Amino acid sequence: MEKEGHKVVRPALTGLGERNHLANSNIDLSVHITDVVNTILWEDLHDVILVGHSYGGMVITGVADQVHNRIRALIYLDALLPEDGESVEKLVTEVSFPLVVSNGFILPVWVKDPNATPRDVPHPIKTFTQPLRCTNSLRNSIPSAYLLTVDPGKDSSADFFYKFYEHAKQRGWLLYIIKADHNPQRCKPQELAQLLLKFLAV
Repeated sequence: MEKEGHKVVRPALTGLGERNHLANSNIDLSVHITDVVNTILWEDLHDVILVGHSYGGMVITGVADQVHNRIRALIYLDALLPEDGESVEKLVTEVSFPLVVSNGFILPVWVKDPNATPRDVPHPIKTFTQPLRCTNSLRNSIPSAYLLTVDPGKDSSADFFYKFYEHAKQRGWLLYIIKADHNPQRCKPQELAQLLLKFLAV
């Protein structure tokens, strides 16, 4: 994407990724929203196209509420699409697999190699239980898109995130479907980049 002339910034959320050395059980959704808001403010970024993947849909919604004047567009990538007052816990009650929680963290039991990078790491449970608080309705005027990933061979309507795709459709957003697992940034990076570039051209 940078070869096409776009500046790409990847904020790291406190306690996750390369900042997992800062992990503690008091980290909540508001901390992660502040991580991204401060990246935008301290880097003096404007005309931002904000992409949120999975749980990141909670984060970018909160960011757009706080700094809507810095955001050009929002892209929800197989992401939660929350309303004011909703938490991840409320939105994922239909998930068919149980979340394993220990000492204030959700454990990524699906990770087979604990030394591989990148990889999922224990996720602070308070980021899932804290409700999103939005007070600025101007965020709703930001152009937005929803990109649904569907496992090859499966029907899109059976996908857990399909209900959020439908919500986006009802709002008149741009919609895309990509045949990939939940992490196209890992399994289909080139195809994902092309879709993002397609959105940028709109």
